[in-house]
Amino acid sequence: MRFHFALTLQALWTSVCQAAMQHYPAAWGHYDVCKSQVYSDEGLTWDYMACQPEAADMTQYLKVTLDPPNITCGDPPETYCALENPYMCNNECDASTEELAHPPELMFDIEGRNPTTFWQSTSWKKYPKALLSGRPEQMVLEKSLDYGRTWQPYQFYATDCLDAFTMEPKTVQDLTQHTLLDIICTEDYSRGYVWKYDKTVRFEIKDRFALFAGPRLHNMASLYGQLDTTKNLRDFFTITDLRIRLLRPATGATMVDENNLSRYFYAISDIKVQGRCKCNLHANSCVYDKEKLSCECEHNTTGPDCGRCKRNYQGRAWSAGSYLPIPKGTANIFRPNVSSLDCECFGHSNRCSYIELLNTVICVSCKHNTRGQHCQLCKLGYYRNASAELDDENVCIECNCNPFGSVSDRCNGTGFCICKEGTTGPKCQECLPGYLWDDGCKSRVCDNELLLRCNCPSAYTGLLCEKPRCESELGGCGGADSGQASLTPPSSLRLLLLLLLLGSALLREASCWPAVL
Repeated sequence: MRFHFALTLQALWTSVCQAAMQHYPAAWGHYDVCKSQVYSDEGLTWDYMACQPEAADMTQYLKVTLDPPNITCGDPPETYCALENPYMCNNECDASTEELAHPPELMFDIEGRNPTTFWQSTSWKKYPKALLSGRPEQMVLEKSLDYGRTWQPYQFYATDCLDAFTMEPKTVQDLTQHTLLDIICTEDYSRGYVWKYDKTVRFEIKDRFALFAGPRLHNMASLYGQLDTTKNLRDFFTITDLRIRLLRPATGATMVDENNLSRYFYAISDIKVQGRCKCNLHANSCVYDKEKLSCECEHNTTGPDCGRCKRNYQGRAWSAGSYLPIPKGTANIFRPNVSSLDCECFGHSNRCSYIELLNTVICVSCKHNTRGQHCQLCKLGYYRNASAELDDENVCIECNCNPFGSVSDRCNGTGFCICKEGTTGPKCQECLPGYLWDDGCKSRVCDNELLLRCNCPSAYTGLLCEKPRCESELGGCGGADSGQASLTPPSSLRLLLLLLLLGSALLREASCWPAVL
């Protein structure tokens, strides 16, 4: 059958609501005070505690949306019959007459024990082709945590759960602490025919709470402890919107009477939603303003659900309060921003951050090439200007290490760089004896440009190191005081000179070759 429609209950509060579709005591426990004054060694101070609003009837803050929107009876006027007595068809629904109209608002009006007002849908007379045979009555309760953008099932209802939703029927009494978050299908509230005063459909929040707090919710401390430590438990009891998908009305204990379709329709007399504003344990009251509920935030928090820090109170990251340790919980109070006057950054930063783990304040975004907790150190690649004060903009001087001659761009406290082998100088820009500069200092006899400029050993001289230095000394190379044991150049040098001369001859010969046309 296709006589389906959805009833969406949207919260008029911007904060999230921890809700129950069942009555439970207004006082669940403690956490009703956010702060109190106490005397300490420092005098009269504030003691902050986790806090939350009292549980209340949230029904007055709901608005309803129907899908399809024209599902309400009365336009055009229609006569319908009672399910208990199919021959009593003298009831009328007429949207143009106040006494005979059944608009959605009547789901939320105040009534006594015997409800007399109700919302009602059109009857099945509008949908005769969809009726094939008797099927179980079906309903799905869904919830949203993001104001209706996405939905997830909360509970299924049917006279036959296996047939309707391919789920084994269960009751809340079948759940345990480990299966508390399971989505179940129940047959307790979907009998085809019920007595006049036995038509209540419930989502049993209280019975789920009782798994931790006991049958009469006397041990709320246990529940609060579980809300803090059990993953997803808080979200399970938190909603922004509820949606009731009515999939099939009550049809009685037998097959559908296709000759009397005026018997079959939906009617809802009262919807009750008990709960409290969810203020992340940073408020103990809510206010209703401009058709919205919002928390009256404490602990230097703000926002409709106290979900962020107040301006100038961002000395630590925001977090929700905690129910633990019981009975006061933890407020997670938010500290004021550290002012630039208290930063002690020597004028190199005007921003500070409080590190709770270290219980200290550090400077943020140090300028003028400084770093450190108080911007008192120089950045890597800079060194301290000994002639400048710590608050001087020029307190740090760039090292300017030669990139080819130095190991890195860092220097010591006096500006001297760490040089590579064969390199010297404050910035590593000069070569030691026996080294020539070639994108750094290289150890060799001759350079790579013309193979003519040689750095000769101490005993030789000349353009190509071909002359013993003793020849130009007094007494020549044969004297006893010449210090020259042998006039023969080392074999390695002779080989080098031979290669150089040979190279020069080849170059001269090549220069005389005729050009080939």
